[in-house]
Order: sequence, then structure tokens, then C-alpha cells
Amino acid sequence: MKSASRPRSPVRRMALAAFTAFAAAATVGGIGAAHAQAYPTKPITIVVAYPAGGDTDVLARMIAEKLSIRLKQSVVVENRTGAAGTIGSAYVAKAAPDGYTLLAAPNTVALAPLVLKSGSGAVYDVQRDFTPIVQTGFQSLFVVVSKNTGIAKVGDLVTRAKAGTVSTYATPGNGSPMHVLGELFNKAAGVSIAQVPYRGTAPAVVDVLGGQVPMTYSTYGAVYQHVNTGQLVPIAVADQKRSPFAPNVPTLVELGYKDVEVSAWQGLLGPKGMSPELVRTLNTHVNEILKMPDIVQKMATFGISPVGGEPGVLAKVIAGDATRYAKIVKEFGIQAD
Repeated sequence: MKSASRPRSPVRRMALAAFTAFAAAATVGGIGAAHAQAYPTKPITIVVAYPAGGDTDVLARMIAEKLSIRLKQSVVVENRTGAAGTIGSAYVAKAAPDGYTLLAAPNTVALAPLVLKSGSGAVYDVQRDFTPIVQTGFQSLFVVVSKNTGIAKVGDLVTRAKAGTVSTYATPGNGSPMHVLGELFNKAAGVSIAQVPYRGTAPAVVDVLGGQVPMTYSTYGAVYQHVNTGQLVPIAVADQKRSPFAPNVPTLVELGYKDVEVSAWQGLLGPKGMSPELVRTLNTHVNEILKMPDIVQKMATFGISPVGGEPGVLAKVIAGDATRYAKIVKEFGIQAD
């Protein structure tokens, strides 16, 4: 005859419950860790909100190629263009924060929502709707003139502008950083050079080369081959210090023009709510990629200096641009097409 089992004491019941809860938590934690270690288990998409062939697109493809090798998973670049880049950016902002949809963006991601007319394009808050991952690059903006103008320095440009013989400058579009720079230079130099907006940097440079417009504001990568042939002349850089790609070109600050500092940057972002583990994984890999000699060399051909660093570096840059550009856009009434 079997003896009756003794009822469990309250202490034993509590110990058993605690052990069961611990085992369950350990199992869930183990599954979560396995998922984190497994990332990525499917292709990653890096969205570029601008057409193929531009600085942002080319840099994104460089990084995607290396990232694919390191993560042992396909990393593809997808161009989602329109509305000054806000369509592609908003698409990523609304994506799942699982690390499979990312955004390779220039600093226009902070500027575009401020300059779009009400009701046009997609809307997002650059500080609220994204997770900064890493700042990938930095580019200076240059004041560039056609050699046919005979202008060799900024003083010549200002004299011609006041005399009315230089009256226009080309940009890749209304509301671009180049447009912002043009307005700030006009104010600092006391001139009134009118913007001629184009749909992209390439056609703007073509018309400066052709003599239709005497000057432009541009990143170095977009003009360096024409600078090398002598067709275009960079006469100043709108940065705090001289560019390593054109060390003989003075800054506007050196020349006495204050508050005319406008630069371009590139960054990798994800949707808001990405886990710290995902961000850390991507940040670590991209930082290593940015140190690779072949990547540094390729970036240099576009006038891009690698940056890298913690996600907070990019977050700080975005916050600074959002605040500064909001004031500039309001002061000059800048709007995109």
C-alpha cells in the first residue's frame, strides 16, 4: 500500500515556483540571445532617397558591399526618390525597427522637411522618427567659378557681383545646402547673386562649364575632375578649416566672411525604436569598414572624409542642423520646389 504524499510546505512551494519562473526566463532569454546572434537572417535593405550615381548613393553601395561580406548576408541599396528626399526617408521612418531597413542619408534629411511647402511630400521629424547609427562621412562645400570669368579670388567675385557682371549661381535645387550657402554668402558679402536651381548637381555643373551660369556652390567630388583640367576654379571653402582635398583654397572665415559655414555629411540611420544591440552591431561593422584603406581611397575620389564614431556623434550633428537650419529657412524664406 502506497503511503500518502506529504503536502508541500509553503517554503517548498515558493522555491519550486521561483525555479520554474527562472527556468522560463532563462529559456526566453536564451531564445532572445539566439535571435540577436543570428542577425541578420535575411537580406538588409539600405534606402537612398536620391537617384543612383550621387555621392550618397555611391557611398551607400561601398558600405553595402563590405557589410554584406562581414554579415554574411545580402545587403542591397534601393533608391526611393522624390519630394526632396523625404519620400525615401519617411519610408524608412515607418519601417519595422528590426535592422532590415536602413537609411543612407546626407544632411538634407534634416533640411528637407523644413523647406517643403505644406502638403507636399512625406513628413517626418528627423530627431524623433529615426535611430542614429553612425556618421559615415563629411564633405566641405566650395565656392566654384568658371575659369572663363577670370575670377581668381572671392574679392574679385564680390566686386563683380556689386558691379552686376556676376548675377547668378547654380545649385542642385531650391532648399539644398548649396542654396542655403548662397543666401548666407549674399548676406555676409553684401551682394545679391540670384540662385538658378537645377534638378541635381550634374546639370548645374554642366551649365557652369558651358558658361550659362558663372559660378556654383558644390562638394569637391562633383567638380574635382574639372578643377584638375583647369575649367573650374575653387576660390573658397565654407568650413571652419581648409579641406584636405584642396589645402590651398582658403576658408570664407579666413577671408573675413562670418557665419557662412555650411557643409555636407553622410550618415546611416534606422527607424526609431531599434534595439541597442542592433545599433551596436551595425555601428561596429561600419566603423571598421570606414577604416579600410580601399574605402578611404574611394571616398576621397568623391571628396568625402570618413567620420565614424558612436551613434551619439550623428545624433548631435542632426540636432545641431535641425535647429540651425530652421532659423535660416525662416530668415530667408527658403522653399523647395
